[in-house]
This record gives sequence, structure tokens and C-alpha cells, in this order.
Amino acid sequence: MKKKYRILIINPKADATAIALYENEVPIFEQSIIQEDTKGYSAVSLQAPDRTKKILDFLLSEGINLSKINAVAGRGGLLKPIKGGTYMVNNEMLEDLRAGERGEHASNLGGIIAADIASGLNIPAFIVDPVVVDELDDVARISGYPLISRKSVFHALNHKACGRRAAMELGKRYEDCHFIVAHLGDGITIGAHKQGRVIDVNNGLNGEGPFSPERAGSLPHGDLIDLCYSGKYSYKEMKEQLLYHAGISGYLNKKNLSQLEEGVKDGSEQDELIFRALAYQVAKEIGSASTVLSGQIDAIILTGVMAYSHLLVDEIVKRTNWIADVFTYPGENDMQSLANGCLRVLRGEEQAKEYTHKVGKQESELYG
Repeated sequence: MKKKYRILIINPKADATAIALYENEVPIFEQSIIQEDTKGYSAVSLQAPDRTKKILDFLLSEGINLSKINAVAGRGGLLKPIKGGTYMVNNEMLEDLRAGERGEHASNLGGIIAADIASGLNIPAFIVDPVVVDELDDVARISGYPLISRKSVFHALNHKACGRRAAMELGKRYEDCHFIVAHLGDGITIGAHKQGRVIDVNNGLNGEGPFSPERAGSLPHGDLIDLCYSGKYSYKEMKEQLLYHAGISGYLNKKNLSQLEEGVKDGSEQDELIFRALAYQVAKEIGSASTVLSGQIDAIILTGVMAYSHLLVDEIVKRTNWIADVFTYPGENDMQSLANGCLRVLRGEEQAKEYTHKVGKQESELYG
């Protein structure tokens, strides 16, 4: 009989904190705790005490025995580039999360809150596969312009969880497989997974790959430079345009794929064109990733919230199933993925990694 481990999961969002309690792989409950007045803080990290108190108050109100919890797992934030895996939250990690030097984001609170709760219970706190996981091959870092290196920022938690799930279904180890994983969400990231490492992936946040519901993806840089210096937009406005007012939203003033599909079903030619362009760009990026793996691919994996769309999945599959079989795992499954990463360490299947301030050659070249 497997030993039972109880794990508290912390996944901070911009205006709420998603929490869950797992007993081994089984969720006991999930809850979203609304966080009001997030704009009243000068730094995201300063929200941690209030969010922690609300979580503990909720657990006590539900009669949860805190002494039965074996570990706390938080969503990883914008840290230094690190290899994939489960990391123990230590003082060096907390310093970087609180400083927010690589960006102010709600995910930075995951490790901070996990450590706050875990320290009071004298149990370990972990993060799992944060967005800064960097396993790129050196050749993939070359952008074509010496002052700019390609960076690895992607949906690492869901990418690797889906890779492990597909490997299990194939009766193999993730570390022995070659996958192409396409996370189709608010941002789209498509990675080439080679024997447990994501050796190439587009930066879906800062302008690579397909457009998404709100993001622009890759753009012709000559035209983009002209627009930046046109005087029409400030630096901040330009950033907001490309991150929140581009993609489906920019073309059609529609915020999500569901609204776009409704237009397609209603016979709108413009909606159908943008829909086909979305599927086309995703398939094109998958085809590009297939060359990275020299065509040796165990499976293509489609995941993320847009993978719930049968219409979109069918359109992508038509263009890519000649490369490899296509597996579809809709949604993000962040809470389950955090619990699984924590369990691998608690069960001794994987050793927890240590985060360090030490900056190696790779970090220096990437961030100066």
C-alpha cells in the first residue's frame, strides 16, 4: 500500500489565489480565494502576508487539520533560468522572488506563500517546473542578431506534465521520448522535447510563434520598428498592444476562441480566415519543431484551454498527423501537475533540486 501524502497547492493569480489539497494524486478539494485591492501594493511580493492569512483562515474554517499536511507546493515565478524539476524553496529563491528583478508577476507569490505556510508547520515547500525552465540547446539560443539571444519562457509546468503523461500511455519513460508539445492558451508555446529536455521552444510572451487570443506572436520586424517610431504609441502602449490587443482580439475585437468559433459557425468570412490562420500558424510551428527533432517523434501533444475546441484541434491535426500521432490533453491541469511534482520528491522517485544565486555563463549571456 502506498504511503499517503497530503499536499497543499498554492497557485496565485492576479486577482485570486487558487488552492487545493491533494492526498497523493487525488484532490480532496479546490478553491479560489478572491484577492481584492491588488493595486494598492507597490510590489507584488507585499501581497503575500494578506494572501497567506486568507488561505489559513479558509483552511481552518473548513476544518482542515494542518498537522496532517506533509508539504506545500507553490507555482514557480520569474526566477533565474533553471533546469526543469522540483525545487526546494530556500532563502536564495525567496530573495529573488521578493526582488522581482525579472518581472512583477503573481506567480512570484507561489514560492513565498508556500514557504510562509510550510515554515509554520515545519514541513518542506517546493516549486515545480516554473516558466523560466531553460534547457535550450546552444544552437537554439542564436537569434540572428548578436545583441539579442533567444530566451526560454514557456508553460513549462503543463508542457512537462503532458510529456510525462504521454510517455506513461506509451509505456515509456519521459526521459526516453521525443515529443512536440503545443500549449494553446492565452499564450501559445510549442516545444521540442528530447529525452526529458525542452531543447527548443518559442517565447510566447515576448513575441515568437503563433498569434493567440490577445498576443501578436512573431511579426515582420521592419514593419514593427516603423510602428514603434511612428509616434502613435508610447513604449508602454506598444507593449500593451502586442500583449493584450493583438491576435484574435486585435483583428476582430473578440476575446477568446469561443467567440471566434461562433462567428465561423455563423458564416463570417473574416472570422473563418482568422480561425484558419490560427490553426495554420500552430501547425507551422509544430512542423518547425519536427525538424529540431530530425523527424524522430513519438507523439505530438495538444494541450491548454483551446485544446477543448474540436474544431481547432481537427484543423491542426489535418496538417500535422503525417508527422506523428496526435494526443490531446485539454486544459492546463496546473494543480495536479504541482501535486505530482511534489509527490515524485516525497516518494524518492526524484531528488529535489537546489536553487542558487550563482550566475553561470548561460545566465550572463542571456540576461547581461
